[in-house]
Amino acid sequence: MTMDSMPTRGRKRRRNGGVGPGLRDFPTFKAVSYLVFVFLYLPLVVVVAYSFNSNRVVSVWRGFTFSWYSEVLGNDDIQRALFNSLRIGVVATIVSVVLATGLAIGLLTMARAGRTFAWTLIGAPLIIPEIVFAIGTLALFVQSRIPLGVNAITLAHIAFCVPFALLPIRARLRGVDPAVYEAAADLGAGEFTIFRRMTLPLLAPGIVAGALLAFIISLDDFIVSYFLAGPGGTTLPVYIFGMIRNAVTPGVNALSTLMLVASILIVSLSYLLARKRR
Repeated sequence: MTMDSMPTRGRKRRRNGGVGPGLRDFPTFKAVSYLVFVFLYLPLVVVVAYSFNSNRVVSVWRGFTFSWYSEVLGNDDIQRALFNSLRIGVVATIVSVVLATGLAIGLLTMARAGRTFAWTLIGAPLIIPEIVFAIGTLALFVQSRIPLGVNAITLAHIAFCVPFALLPIRARLRGVDPAVYEAAADLGAGEFTIFRRMTLPLLAPGIVAGALLAFIISLDDFIVSYFLAGPGGTTLPVYIFGMIRNAVTPGVNALSTLMLVASILIVSLSYLLARKRR
């Protein structure tokens, strides 16, 4: 029997290494995939659509308008909350990326047992529930008499943004051939020269991806910011939560849509920069 005369299912099994049919061969795979995508993205479509609703009651459509966007953009309280979020996000991103870059290089030079233990400690914020992290951080700051507010939120964001920034940087560093550094050392380059002219350019895509990921995580965080927000420390997610507690209006949808667009732009920029570096 030739390859052309083999049944389609048999050819699929052969392409999968002879182990068996792939995940896409199961009858309900497409249907379940479509349901998952609808479940994930339909609420976002509804939020965006009703942000243009002229009716103050968000669930009742009356007409199309841009007035909610102009009202949101002209609100002084929202501008202050946005400024707090951006300030916290920028500082947390810069510090976490610097720490993550140093940790990635340090972990690479450690013994395997020590590296595993260190990565377990560093990656703890990825596993620990955020509510537990927020309560623990709040208790620590209260016991240390650190005043709540923007500075406290920034310190907490740095702590849980480091592992998120470390993931792409570490993955990029592990993909670099160590022979490159050995060749540079054999040619007389010092450690600082190797770091400045080789390590940083090679890690640039991972650093950019880690920075954008850390910024998005910080910008969208609500639980930690809610627990640590003191006087004048209200961030944009915390402000949106306050708006929802009073009344759900299309203004909430408009503000959420703007945050969604900003997140999509940042992720797209990360993808384009990483693709350009390849």
